[in-house]
Amino acid sequence: MSNSALATATEKLNRKGFLDLEVDPTLDLVAEIEKLKKEKNAIVLAHYYQESEIQDVADYIGDSLGLSQKAVSTDAEVIVFAGVHFMAETAKMLNPHKKVLLPDLKAGCSLADSCPPHLFKKFKEKYPDHVVVSYINCTAELKTLTDVCCTSSNAEVIINSIPKDKGIIFAPDKNLGAWLQKKTGRDLVLWNGACMVHEIFSNEKITKLQVSNPDAKFIAHPECEEHILDRADFIGSTSQLLRYTKENESKKFIVATESGILHQMELASPGKIFIPAPPNNTCACNDCPHMKRNTMEKLYLSMKYELPEVVLEDWVIKKGVASIDRMLEVSAKAGFKM
Repeated sequence: MSNSALATATEKLNRKGFLDLEVDPTLDLVAEIEKLKKEKNAIVLAHYYQESEIQDVADYIGDSLGLSQKAVSTDAEVIVFAGVHFMAETAKMLNPHKKVLLPDLKAGCSLADSCPPHLFKKFKEKYPDHVVVSYINCTAELKTLTDVCCTSSNAEVIINSIPKDKGIIFAPDKNLGAWLQKKTGRDLVLWNGACMVHEIFSNEKITKLQVSNPDAKFIAHPECEEHILDRADFIGSTSQLLRYTKENESKKFIVATESGILHQMELASPGKIFIPAPPNNTCACNDCPHMKRNTMEKLYLSMKYELPEVVLEDWVIKKGVASIDRMLEVSAKAGFKM
């Protein structure tokens, strides 16, 4: 790559947060991405909520826990994270000497944004003897204020690993926190945050779907509001929902989480029907606008120019990674492989 090409790419990145360059529409992006993986010793990690084309070209697809574990174990020199910013930050914290790329730096997270670290620090000071458990869907800086992270798949195990005589602050998702209180019987101090995707499911529309599809199982992610979870046949993380649809004998499922997961469900169970639970707007399914900022074109450009790169200050990595390491340690002891 010429210096002038890199300079042009850098200038475009500075203005947009992603590489605003034209891509030849006749280019076979799948073939080009596969070639770049080999040339750069790169791995593409993709969350279940990505577009199906990105999932199909990824080396590993998973939920937050699985992606974190894969980021630890990879031998690749370059990690390309098709997800949102906090996920790429987590990969960087676990691999400080590797290059971590995010196709669109503005692929954020409404849940992470709902818990500004400077405000949480003041909140935390009110409970000096409490253990802080933070859902991994939070910023790198919030992780520096956290004792142990969790994901939706291992959250119950993490909570149960804390001595019962210790108070617990749970941040930032109040819905996941409320569900954990029911599951564990622990009295958690909850930060008032939420995911925009999981808070706009329509109770009325889901009811109509259930009436018209009485043979369907209704499954939901624990980030959903309580009134949605109360009617679910099964509640679990994205990987747990996927596993449930594989193993359950039902042939039809109404799925209350981001619609990207349906692609893997359909691939795993081609003879089954998957219906996205509708939000309370005019859309038929519920998409995360931040997740969907990543595209095949952005993924290709990111790998070609090795931009945009996720960079964290040394103190953030040093202080924040302990909460992730602790999560992975507890998960390993509990036998979590996903």
